[in-house]
Amino acid sequence: MNKIEKMAASPFRMKLFMMKQLPMAFLAGLKVTRMDMKGASVSVPYKCLNKNPFRSVYFAVLSMAAELSSGIIALAALHDVKVPVSMLVLKMKAEFLKKAKTKIVFHCEDAEKIKQSIAKSIETGQGETIEVSSTGYDTSGDKVAEFIFEWTFKPKKVS
Repeated sequence: MNKIEKMAASPFRMKLFMMKQLPMAFLAGLKVTRMDMKGASVSVPYKCLNKNPFRSVYFAVLSMAAELSSGIIALAALHDVKVPVSMLVLKMKAEFLKKAKTKIVFHCEDAEKIKQSIAKSIETGQGETIEVSSTGYDTSGDKVAEFIFEWTFKPKKVS
């Protein structure tokens, strides 16, 4: 278990990280609820700060939680490599299937794809892009939204 995985496993350490690095995620109440070899899950509460005028979770808050579910996997994978690698969301597609009116949990199960993409970018020295999905479910188990993120990984030039 590396530093990022340990941080994700500790709610207190994750809150400190979010306060410093992702303050909007901290304010929205995002929580990493699972992180393992297959993927990660991030929850977002249904609360006043996250709501839109239609009494559902604002799409930008959902996007933030969905992105974190894949981004935390990439951060953990990058922590284990010796070469500095930049990571960036290049594109995002979203489909909203149901009003988000409860706590929503996003699941990304693409950990292996992310690790392979990072390894390939290091091996070739070139940028590598990959599409990963994150699906959000409400408390009754209904699918609320599905996001597809195109991540890009590229080894940094060391001078």
